[in-house]
Amino acid sequence: MVDVAGIFLGAVGPTVAIAAIGYLLSVTRGVDPRPLNTVVVYVFAPALVFHSLAVTELGSTTLVRLTVGIVAFTLAMWAVAEAFGRVVGETEPILSALVLVAIFSNAGNLGIPVSDFAFGDVGRQTAVVFLSVQSVLVYTVGVYAASRSGGEAGAVGVRRVFALPLVYAVLAALGARALDVVPATGSAGMEALKLVGNASIPVMLLVLGIHLARTDTGAAVARSWSATALRLGIAPLVGLGVALALGFQNPTVARVFVLETAMPAAVTPVILVTEFAADTRSGGVTVPEYVSTCVLVTTLLSIPLLTLFIAVLQSGAVL
Repeated sequence: MVDVAGIFLGAVGPTVAIAAIGYLLSVTRGVDPRPLNTVVVYVFAPALVFHSLAVTELGSTTLVRLTVGIVAFTLAMWAVAEAFGRVVGETEPILSALVLVAIFSNAGNLGIPVSDFAFGDVGRQTAVVFLSVQSVLVYTVGVYAASRSGGEAGAVGVRRVFALPLVYAVLAALGARALDVVPATGSAGMEALKLVGNASIPVMLLVLGIHLARTDTGAAVARSWSATALRLGIAPLVGLGVALALGFQNPTVARVFVLETAMPAAVTPVILVTEFAADTRSGGVTVPEYVSTCVLVTTLLSIPLLTLFIAVLQSGAVL
């Protein structure tokens, strides 16, 4: 019998506790998340990605299937979200914002630590791959959706993907593996990268808590139900379908893949719509307010849902 309480205390609870500390820091000390976020994006996350991919036990076939699966999931969720949004009567600019919330999960701040706590090293390595591929998609198709919500039909800002150190960390790690020049695991350089990469997990959670504390929900809560249903209800089902279709040989990889698709809404889209649609309103709600509210609502609701979802995945009932 699956120990649900044990799963919460061992996997979800620690992440909630660290994020709560970030929330309290923001409320009591007014901590600005931007410097921490910069350190994560330009130092911690690239180190985590390089070290994890360089020493991963995941085979090349698995890495390719993960990449294909993440892209397939993103495109499938875009189609589902676009259709669902139109059926429930959403129009631009909220329609594109709803798509952003639906297709991008919090694979970094929350996904990596939860996967690590729930499924160990394989969980962490799989989550890192998910984050790496999704980061490229965020700054390509995500930028397109954000610019569309702001009234522009172009992929303005896509070049930002080439400014992300994380992208080059992925290329460097894969190149080192292909050329068989990965430094020894116990070498000083790799140990330093591991140390820096490990620091990214608690800092990501602190940043998440700080962002949530700074979220002004207002009237956007009532409009967030459709995006919440897509992110927490439909997305895991689509992720499960993709995982079954790809037929991952390692069941743990398959389970973590589905778990990543079930995460709450990502924080990065808030940054995108703030730049491309900051002043765009619909029904008295700005696009950034709408997306920020969806992040907050899905994150709070995900705490019990992820606990139950991990219990189902660990039981082997679906994969």
